Amino acid sequence: MPEMLPFVAFFCLNIPLALGAITILCIDFGTDMVPAISLAYEGPESDIMKRKPRNPRKDRLVTEKLVSISYGQMGFFQAFAGFFTYIVIMTENGFLPWDLYGIRAKWDSRAINALPDSYGQEWTYHQRKTLEYSCHTAFFVSVVLTKWAALVCCKTRRLSVFQQGMKNHVLTFAMVFELALALFLSYCPGLDRGLNMYPLKWSWWFTSIPFSIALFCYDELRKLVMRRLPGGFIETETYY
Repeated sequence: MPEMLPFVAFFCLNIPLALGAITILCIDFGTDMVPAISLAYEGPESDIMKRKPRNPRKDRLVTEKLVSISYGQMGFFQAFAGFFTYIVIMTENGFLPWDLYGIRAKWDSRAINALPDSYGQEWTYHQRKTLEYSCHTAFFVSVVLTKWAALVCCKTRRLSVFQQGMKNHVLTFAMVFELALALFLSYCPGLDRGLNMYPLKWSWWFTSIPFSIALFCYDELRKLVMRRLPGGFIETETYY
């Protein structure tokens, strides 16, 4: 969802692109692979022997509930975090959110070198692209930080993380690796020309933290309700 929605908004709302193709590749082939592999080292949940076996005819590995949780719920938390960071950066630089609507054609035109922002300041094509690539980098960082919460949430299907514990040191390494790679891609000299990754203000690293915390709390609450009300609506609709 955080990789798809920027392009949907780009085409449907005609706003400057919030996340570029290069940064998507950095997410898919850089920060996603090690955390995904680390889940293979996660120990079983303590209540695994109390569960009924899967029905091979109905209980597939990829189900509607799994898609709903991963794309429809966790994915939207990550997308909201990225778009919030995008709006913060644009606003700090003079482009208020309602003024971004329908600006894409002028924004991407090399012939326009005096595009006014919401306060009348004029932006050249190069300045606009530098700001846009900074948004790409910040959106990428927001996705990485919210994926921390998603990764921890995926450790268990029913138990709380506090019951399961953080004994998977491969997963802990994966989280540190994600952050280190994001720092490297954001601040390594020369990547502004090679990957269009620009250094960020430190305050832009923290705009997505509330969304990461909210995602973690939401999933913990969902699992708590499942444990307290087995067979209820939440378990029926979200247990994958």
